[in-house]
Amino acid sequence: TTLVDVILGLLVCQSGALFYNGSALHSSLASWRRNVAYIPQEVFLIDDSLHNNISLGSADADEKSDRLKNAILQARLSELVAELTNGGDTHLGEQGIRLSGGQRQRVALARAFFHNREVLVMDEATSALDTDTEREIVDEIQRLKGNVTMIVIAHRLSTLQHCDRIYRLEQGKIVAVGSYQDI
Repeated sequence: TTLVDVILGLLVCQSGALFYNGSALHSSLASWRRNVAYIPQEVFLIDDSLHNNISLGSADADEKSDRLKNAILQARLSELVAELTNGGDTHLGEQGIRLSGGQRQRVALARAFFHNREVLVMDEATSALDTDTEREIVDEIQRLKGNVTMIVIAHRLSTLQHCDRIYRLEQGKIVAVGSYQDI
C-alpha cells in the first residue's frame, strides 16, 4: 500500500526518487495524475447510470457518446450493456450493487479508457474475485499489454503471468526480480 501511495504521488519518497518522462515525479505531479488510473480492489461506483460511472460527468454529449462506446468496447462491457434494462443508462444502485466483482473491475477499466489514461495501477484488483472472473481480468491484462503501462499489485502469482517484470516484496524490501517463469 505504501509503495502504491508513492507511485501515485500521494506520499513523498523518504529516499531515492521516482521519475515520470524524465522528470522527478514531484515536479510533474499534475501531468502524472492526468495520465494514471488507479483501480483498487474495491472499485468506487456512484449511485447512477453505467455511463455516468464511466464518464464521471465529463465531456459534452457528442464527444461523450463516442468515447463511451469506445470505452465500453475496450473494457468488454458490450454484453453487459445489452443485458441491462436501459442499456448504459441503467442505474447500477449504490456501489454498483447490480454488478458482479468482475463487472465492477471492467467499469473501472472503461473509466480509465474513457479518460484516456496511459498508466493503469491495479492494486489487488483480483483478490476478492472468483477464479473465472479473475481469469477474465488476467485476460484483460494480456490484451492490454503493449497498449498501456500497467502496474499490477497482486498476492496471487497467477494474476501476474502476463507481466514482463515481477518484483517480489517481503517486509517492504524487493527480494526478487524477474519474469513469471523466473519468480
